[in-house]
Amino acid sequence: MVQTTAGNPLEVDAPAETASAGGPAAFVGRPRQRSRGLAHGLVEDLGEKIRSQSLRPGDKLPTESAIMQAYGVSRTVVREALSKLQAGGLVETLHGVGTFVLQPRAGGVFRLDPGEIAASVDVLAVLELRISLETESAGLAASRRTEEQLVAMRQALDDFEHNVTIAGDTVAPDFRFHLQIAQSTGNPYFADIMRHLGTTIIPRTRISAIRIQDGGAYLSRVNREHEEIYAAIARRDPESARAAMRIHLTNSRERLRMAQEAAQKAKADAAGAPGKTAAAASSDNSPSR
Repeated sequence: MVQTTAGNPLEVDAPAETASAGGPAAFVGRPRQRSRGLAHGLVEDLGEKIRSQSLRPGDKLPTESAIMQAYGVSRTVVREALSKLQAGGLVETLHGVGTFVLQPRAGGVFRLDPGEIAASVDVLAVLELRISLETESAGLAASRRTEEQLVAMRQALDDFEHNVTIAGDTVAPDFRFHLQIAQSTGNPYFADIMRHLGTTIIPRTRISAIRIQDGGAYLSRVNREHEEIYAAIARRDPESARAAMRIHLTNSRERLRMAQEAAQKAKADAAGAPGKTAAAASSDNSPSR
């Protein structure tokens, strides 16, 4: 039913009735030539299915194992591709439930002003550190947290959610939640590093494009990701806690990386466009909602 060739992503080329029971009928394909890596090819293929409505909003994607088998790729490739799709706002993963296609949103990833490229490089570096640090922190917290620490996490999330509804400060409760997880590891060095980094670990404190985008939808999504982490820690499930934290931070990294690449391209295009005024270039590259 599904043919695979090493190094080749797939495209839709089969009737609905040939689909496997592991996912939607659109999730069937055959090889096509790959040019920029397995994960990139998988992102392109699944993204095309979503944009063409072969995979519709609300559809649940097949499991990681089913995607691996259908596309002939490794679990690492599948997870990288899903992270990129999540960052692009095309899908959402609920740990323990599955990955679902989202309703397309106008605008997609926020636009990063070229003037913020330098700041974004530093923020990306911090996110890389956080992925390794906080993924393990979440796993340890799930094993070692006390009931009092769990209550403190819950309070931080409740404050975050409340402040989203009133357009209040969400940075402080966001940082409190992550710091409380670090404290719950029982290893003081995790919390020491988090305190040293401070609230600057939250990307929207340093990147204005994130602050001015559709904050309600963006912050609601961040809140859902937080809830996934909290739920795993509450039920003392270290592996799920690690996975949920990695998804949360990888999504942030991928959203920013995609915006950075777009800004760098826009900057290069503006510099190379003959007769284009500086004012026009600035207008083209200004952040938008």
